[in-house]
Amino acid sequence: MAAISGSASSEIKAPVDAVWAIVQDVARWAQWQSTLGQVTPTADDADGRVSECEVDIDAKITKISMTLECSYAAPARMTFERVSGDLRSLAGSWLLEDLGAGRTRATYALEVDPGGVLNLLLNDERRQKLRALLVDARPAELKARAEVG
Repeated sequence: MAAISGSASSEIKAPVDAVWAIVQDVARWAQWQSTLGQVTPTADDADGRVSECEVDIDAKITKISMTLECSYAAPARMTFERVSGDLRSLAGSWLLEDLGAGRTRATYALEVDPGGVLNLLLNDERRQKLRALLVDARPAELKARAEVG
């Protein structure tokens, strides 16, 4: 069972293609996702998008490094999954829904199993704080990025 999991959504005043451009630009995620310290692309797919990258995450109680594998179903879904690194598992996704009239609903989902000693450090209060930081904040961060004039 994941130690931290959930999803959160936000309605964005921007067309789905504009929001998709931000979501699929994995190399620039650290510019707008507050807990990402660095994203280093290590492989690209046939369309030139990041298919694998190394990421550093500031989880407040510790720094986490891992390699993620990314996949895309334009312009509606982007997924990423841990293939190696500090956590036992991590899987996440962005789902974009075209609401018409230049509006998009963005839903972010994440499941994390830290495993090992880190899992032992996570009491309910810390899990809730990390969920707020790693899950609940993401759609608002995307909204802020997409709605910048």
